[in-house]
Amino acid sequence: MKLTLFSAGLFACLFSMVSATALTYKIGANEKACFYALAEKKGSKIAFYFAVQSGGSFDINYAVTGPGEKVILDGEKERQGDFVFTANEVGEYKFCFDNEMSTYSEKFVDFEISVEDEVRAQLPSKQGSTPEQTTALEESIYKISGQLSTIARNQKYFRTRENRNFSTVRSTESRIVNFSLVQCLMVICMGALQVFVVQFFFKGARKGYV
Repeated sequence: MKLTLFSAGLFACLFSMVSATALTYKIGANEKACFYALAEKKGSKIAFYFAVQSGGSFDINYAVTGPGEKVILDGEKERQGDFVFTANEVGEYKFCFDNEMSTYSEKFVDFEISVEDEVRAQLPSKQGSTPEQTTALEESIYKISGQLSTIARNQKYFRTRENRNFSTVRSTESRIVNFSLVQCLMVICMGALQVFVVQFFFKGARKGYV
């Protein structure tokens, strides 16, 4: 299976140009899905985040390849990952998830791909302001941006934990229900067997066996 995915949104800020895509995708058993991002400039920063939210043992195989099918990142049976690398070549970068190791479990994967250009826009200078004031404002903006990124990463982490805990609770509940049904069935079968044995021993034609 091959899916082509380019940037779904473009966010322009004072210090950089970023294109990013965040999706939740269901990967079926024995399925491989690939997504693509385009780096238009050499030296762009590409961020790649993923987390398995439910299914199986919450693990997935992944691989990131650049132009010319050069492998940049790969891993097997990983639950989540958060990477940033530099695009040394202009072109299309491929991000693949492989669930071929699973014979029956489908998995839900949250992932985000963002491409950020390093070119920074110049802040408009106010009449009468000094370069030191402009620099201080830029540093404040960069600091706020870093703190927002930290908050976003923490939110992703807690969301992943919440989804996995809910999946564990649902799995445990299903097992308890199934065990209770089996137990009830066994009690019914034992009761029927006891009735049959009692009838067998006290049946008129077999009184001699008592």
